[in-house]
This record gives sequence, C-alpha cells and structure tokens, in this order.
Amino acid sequence: MLVAGTNISFPSVQLLSPDITLTSGNTLFTVNTAGIYRISYHVNNTAAVLLGTRLVINGGVVAQSRIPPALTLSQFYNEIEVGLTAGSTIQLQMYAPLLVGTATLLGNSLGASMMIIRLS
Repeated sequence: MLVAGTNISFPSVQLLSPDITLTSGNTLFTVNTAGIYRISYHVNNTAAVLLGTRLVINGGVVAQSRIPPALTLSQFYNEIEVGLTAGSTIQLQMYAPLLVGTATLLGNSLGASMMIIRLS
C-alpha cells in the first residue's frame, strides 16, 4: 500500500559528489553543503499506474515536486530548485491517491534516477 508514500530505492551504482551521501537502503540522500540546488528525478514503471511521485525534504512533502495521481502513467519526471541547509535530507516517493497502489520499476538503473546539483 502506497497511501503514506513508499521511498524509492536507487541502484547500488551511483555517481555522487563528496557533498552528498546516500544511506538507509539507498533511499535517503543527505546534502552536506548549504546552497541552492536543482533536483530532478525520473521514475519508469513497467506499466501505467494510477500513482503519483513527490520529493520529501527534511520529512516534508515539497508541493512543486509532486506529480499527482490524476492519470495513469508509466513515466514520471520533475525538476525543482530549492534552498537547502547543510544536513538536509531528500527522498523520492511514489504514493497512491486512495487505499491501494502498486508499481514495478524497470530493472537496473532504468527504474529511477535523481540528479542533485548545487547551483550556488
């Protein structure tokens, strides 16, 4: 069930800046340097689903990062710019609008990716 949101796990092969770490089963990014960041994500499912995606930063949903579950989709993409403090955490979630929802991501690195770039 994805109503509360399910964190997406990223592959064990990553290209990470020394300023960013990935922990908690490859689901939690931590930014170690304060600044303005551009964050983009891609999620690719094996089939179209009535689910949404969103970024959770420091435990709170970032409204402009949401792709609401209004249509059945198999691909999700969004990009935002946000100010982050040192120690900020970032998670990518899929969530369901009602009670039930399931998704199967494409295998390997094709299922989900996230880019986090410090602009200033």
